[in-house]
Amino acid sequence: MQVFEKSRAVLLVPAELNTYERGGGARTTPLVTKSIGSDSFITGITSFDPGVAIPFHSHNCQESVMLLEGEAILDIDGEERPIRVHDTTFIPPNVPHRFRNASNTQPMKILWIYATPEATRTLTETGVTNPVALEHKQSHPC
Repeated sequence: MQVFEKSRAVLLVPAELNTYERGGGARTTPLVTKSIGSDSFITGITSFDPGVAIPFHSHNCQESVMLLEGEAILDIDGEERPIRVHDTTFIPPNVPHRFRNASNTQPMKILWIYATPEATRTLTETGVTNPVALEHKQSHPC
C-alpha cells in the first residue's frame, strides 16, 4: 500500500495485501476500507475455488459485484443467471442472493463494492448477521 502524503490518496496492490480465508474454498482480499480512510464505501476481491458456492445471504446496503475471472452463476429471485467476465451486478439492500463458481476446474474471482463501511452480511438460512469487516480479521463461514 502506498500513501500519497499531500492528498492522502492510496494505491493498493492486491498482491501485497493480506488475504483472509472465509472457509469453504473462498478467500477475500480487502481493498478500500474504513482503515485507509473511506467513509462511504468498501471494496475487495473474493476468490472462489472450483465448484465453490457461498451461502445465500443479504446485506444492509447496496452492493455491486463484477466478475474479474472465471465463470459464475448468480442465484437471485429464484433464478440462476450465468455471469461472464466484466458482467456487473447491482443488488439492493436486503435481497437474498449468492454467487457460485460455475466451473469445477477453474477458479473464479469477483470485485465487490458495498455502499457503506458498516456493511453487514445476514445468512438467509440462519438469520445470523455479522459485519463484512469481520471477514477481514479472522476465518469466517461466509
